[in-house]
Amino acid sequence: MAQLRQDYNQFIEKNTVILVIGPEDAKAFQTYWQAHDLPFIGLPDPKHSVLKLYGQEVNLFKLGRMPAQMIIDKQGLLRFIHFGHDMSDIPENPELFTLLDTL
Repeated sequence: MAQLRQDYNQFIEKNTVILVIGPEDAKAFQTYWQAHDLPFIGLPDPKHSVLKLYGQEVNLFKLGRMPAQMIIDKQGLLRFIHFGHDMSDIPENPELFTLLDTL
């Protein structure tokens, strides 16, 4: 999330809404968001409902969900998806900006 926060204004300039979905419950999400003053939307998904819709992997040996980044256009079409193997395996913001520019 630090990477998304770092360039948040550039995402806004590209008319992009960032939605972070995580396995915590609503109270834990609210506490984390307030403690870190995050500028984007956080959606708790403790029952993994959204995870199941998009095929995000859960790996118990790595303590839960594997990272995933998706770009969904204004019509609701999934235009890009990247499933990471760990938190260091996610696309850099410039790659996401390039993808957003093509939409």
